[in-house]
Amino acid sequence: MRVHEFAFRSLQGASMPLERWSGQPILLVNTASECGFTPQYTKLQALWNEYRPAGLIVLGVPCNDFGAQEPGDNESISDFCTSRFQATFPMTQKLSIIGREAHPLFIAMREEYTSDILPNWNFFKYLFGRDGNLLHHWPSNVEPDEPGFRHEIERNLGSWTL
Repeated sequence: MRVHEFAFRSLQGASMPLERWSGQPILLVNTASECGFTPQYTKLQALWNEYRPAGLIVLGVPCNDFGAQEPGDNESISDFCTSRFQATFPMTQKLSIIGREAHPLFIAMREEYTSDILPNWNFFKYLFGRDGNLLHHWPSNVEPDEPGFRHEIERNLGSWTL
């Protein structure tokens, strides 16, 4: 399973095939607007600002699966993220990541790595390497500015050239 085999739709409805970022590391994060971890948007945006020139893609995946903490529609999610956190990194349409309605990427992850890899709350983070393979994942309470987290990001940008 490689992340580049999957596609989403953006918050605005445009096609978002992940193959467009083939050769670049992708940090995928399931997000929610009414979660205690929602302030992580600021730190995710800082990562995007700092590492985008080096090739990192930060991809937000709004999800209402945990605590019903993403109740809004795609337009309200977009408005919230841009007005409150000035988030400019790509975001998918709101979708499900667990259960029967889960997006195919999360089904494939569950099948390849067991359900232990799936999020059990908002703001789980998954780092996929330039080849599309899953490299690392972190639970919600790991902040995007923690040294160990940043080290993994930087280590996987090391050989990237624009």
